[in-house]
Amino acid sequence: MAGILPTDEGDSDRLVLGLLSSLEADGAQSQRHIAAELGVALGLVNAYLKRAIKKGFVKVGSAPARRYAYYLTPQGFSEKSRLTVQFLTDSFSLFRKAKEEFARLFEDAQARGFRRVVLAGQSDLCEIAILCAVDGPIAILAIVDPDATASRFIGVKVVSSYALVDEPFDAVVVTHLTAARTVFDQAVSNFGAERVLAPGLLGLCPKQPQGA
Repeated sequence: MAGILPTDEGDSDRLVLGLLSSLEADGAQSQRHIAAELGVALGLVNAYLKRAIKKGFVKVGSAPARRYAYYLTPQGFSEKSRLTVQFLTDSFSLFRKAKEEFARLFEDAQARGFRRVVLAGQSDLCEIAILCAVDGPIAILAIVDPDATASRFIGVKVVSSYALVDEPFDAVVVTHLTAARTVFDQAVSNFGAERVLAPGLLGLCPKQPQGA
């Protein structure tokens, strides 16, 4: 099986990230479907899936019609976040890609009647979001980050919890990089999925109920 694995470490990491992202979106889909989605051989998906299970990134459950369902473990979510950050920070196109995605995200927010938002997580992504909102219809009221040490970031107030945002807000925009999944899930739990937005490059979506 080892003979079909990519020899380039970057290609290998990209395949792992693609596999974990695909399983997070739909853990009940077939390996054949994943292979078609990622544009790789079925045997390669099978080999990497076995490796992910062995490393504790993925666990196996049951699904209807005698099929298997695959779920990301906490280690799997952490690995997906690590690889996402690695590709974002290594890529010279981060700013351009993130700027385009925030432009779309803010347009969507405006269409849904959201005008006042808070950013969840202080990071390079947070900085790009702030720059994209300048002179636009979306007002960024604060950045929520319990680990931040400064009280302001690029002119925006930084607080440690949503409760300390001193103005009403319409939605939360996830801008954390290293803990994006945790931040996203907490915001959804607090405010509902319809009020939590995230740029597509983070690959976030509400978790599937296990056994569904």
